[in-house]
Amino acid sequence: MSTHEAVGVALLGAGTVGTGVAQTLSGKADELTRYAGRPLRLSGVLVRDTARKRPGFPPDVHLTNDPTTLTGAADVDIVVEVMGGEQPALGCIEAALRSGKHVVTANKQVMALHGPELLALAAERGVTLAFEASVGGGIPIIGPLVRDLAGNRVTAVNAVINGTTNYMLTRMAKQGASYEDALAEAQRNGYAEPDPSDDVDGRDAAYKLAILSTLAFRCTVREPDVYREGIRDLDAADFEYAHGLGYVIKLLAASRLQDGAVQARVYPAFLHEQYPLAKVDGVYNAVELEGDLVGWAMFQGPGAGAAPTTSAVIGDVLSIVRASTSGGAVPAYPDVRERLPILPVAELETKYYLRLRAYDKPGVMAQITGVLGEMGVSLASIIQKEVPEDAGTPAEVVIITHKARESAVQEAVRKLEALSVVYGQPKLVRIEDGSA
Repeated sequence: MSTHEAVGVALLGAGTVGTGVAQTLSGKADELTRYAGRPLRLSGVLVRDTARKRPGFPPDVHLTNDPTTLTGAADVDIVVEVMGGEQPALGCIEAALRSGKHVVTANKQVMALHGPELLALAAERGVTLAFEASVGGGIPIIGPLVRDLAGNRVTAVNAVINGTTNYMLTRMAKQGASYEDALAEAQRNGYAEPDPSDDVDGRDAAYKLAILSTLAFRCTVREPDVYREGIRDLDAADFEYAHGLGYVIKLLAASRLQDGAVQARVYPAFLHEQYPLAKVDGVYNAVELEGDLVGWAMFQGPGAGAAPTTSAVIGDVLSIVRASTSGGAVPAYPDVRERLPILPVAELETKYYLRLRAYDKPGVMAQITGVLGEMGVSLASIIQKEVPEDAGTPAEVVIITHKARESAVQEAVRKLEALSVVYGQPKLVRIEDGSA
């Protein structure tokens, strides 16, 4: 890349983020040139429909539906991929890297499934693959992990990293909204897709946790390695009990490096209301990291919406250009191709919230506590809502356990569900009391 000529930027994708990137390159051209030391030129944009008018795009920009005309073009220095999805994005990124182009991507799915191989390919070709926008929207977290915390041995990641579900859970907790109403509101505000499955089922958070864990622990962690549960089964009663007990419900993404193995999971969790992550509301995201030198460090910022993602993409582009202009280099990523054992969630040890409905008869509570005791699950507290005598209505029972092993608690739940005195399926939510 010459240090004098304009930098050619090819844009793969013209959705909300792609439009934001194009508008920023055009609308802030002078400001970006002063910062980068060289002008940035939008060389072309990959779109599905070249005939469609695209307000906000420079009028003379080259539109194409053939990615090879951009990924291998001589006047393109940096390829920005914001298409989303695994394919054809993966093929385009590989083609660009093999052609000696720097690549900036916001694609969490590709990086969570193929990141180590792509980083190795970029290193082999002597180019940069930057992906700050793949995790946390506007939170600078990839750069600090690679650069500022490089001297640390990071052993834990705790995060709230899905803006859609965090917005929904905040509405359900603070305004008493139902799951359906909270989702509809998130969709109206542009925080949730028409098909919200990736968000509400925890897959989006699992992609991001895999990326963070890979960089933090310097080993390969892929999305299928992450245990995952979503938020669909939460209801008003869970939020009422959480509040009464001094907790907040968040979709927690957490991983640990433990005895040479990795445990990674995404699920709804009760967090103590004084825990920093419990105070992250709305579309905001936050990531906590534990390093042997820094202790616990927290990064927070907006995690949903086009503008924060655009910010991260442009930041990566500018870092690459400044490095080439100054004759320096963008910080290299560590080799993350080592595989460590993945600990199953069955080996997790934490506290639990268990809510069930049981018929209010003599000896019922003894049966319930007997099952838990049989499985070695110790009880911290029991709450039972009073029901009218002889009403025949099952009573609601909430049990908070001491720290217990996941496999034992799950077996206890199966045994409880099989009891004739228990009505319906018990509800189980994990309790995470703090950073440890």
